[in-house]
Amino acid sequence: MMYALVVCLLSCKDQRPSDSVFSTDPLIENKDTTSENIPRDPKATKAPVITITQDNLMDFLGPFGSRTTQNKVLLKTTMGDIVIELFEETPLHRANFLYLTQMGYFDQTFFHRVVPNFIIQGGNSDNISTSRKRKALGNNYRLPSEVNPGRKHRYGTVSGAKEYRKNKEKMSAPYEFFIFLGPDTSTRHLNGEYTIFGQVIHGMDVVETIANLPTDSGEWPKTNVFIEAKIIN
Repeated sequence: MMYALVVCLLSCKDQRPSDSVFSTDPLIENKDTTSENIPRDPKATKAPVITITQDNLMDFLGPFGSRTTQNKVLLKTTMGDIVIELFEETPLHRANFLYLTQMGYFDQTFFHRVVPNFIIQGGNSDNISTSRKRKALGNNYRLPSEVNPGRKHRYGTVSGAKEYRKNKEKMSAPYEFFIFLGPDTSTRHLNGEYTIFGQVIHGMDVVETIANLPTDSGEWPKTNVFIEAKIIN
């Protein structure tokens, strides 16, 4: 399988480098052309597609978040359902996640990196349609940090992945997120560095199941864990 270049997260193990968090643009090539694995094109959705840029994200995501009152997203996976509640205190990350969900971005992406007793990471795939969606929705924007020093990573928190290269501002990569399930001792490189924008309120048993799937040497599950997302409540 051709693997997408993924946003990597810090491990709870001391021997892992503390700067091993990065994001790169997705691959623009795909060998998997089966119809059931191709996400729906955001251009086909009823709502207009807005291409987000660094210049317009504040003007777009602010009003979009205000108009969208729901705070819960259902992730239906091939392993079961996960419900995430989004935090009002991180309005840009909340609005971005809701917008991507509404546009169908997460549909048929994967939980593409799993580390037992640490994290599962989602929002990417090696399907060419994922890179096409990113191009339509905005390839080059990053979310400003909304880190709350008082909020710590704990069991079930949802955070934005981020680039570590030239990223002193702690900006989040908009398309990938991770759910934390490791012990408190695993958080020293995470707290204060990543924006925590949600909490799993249902389905941590599913998160645990995904985290313990067999993986290859790149921590990619050997069985693809597909995602379908929708806004609820």
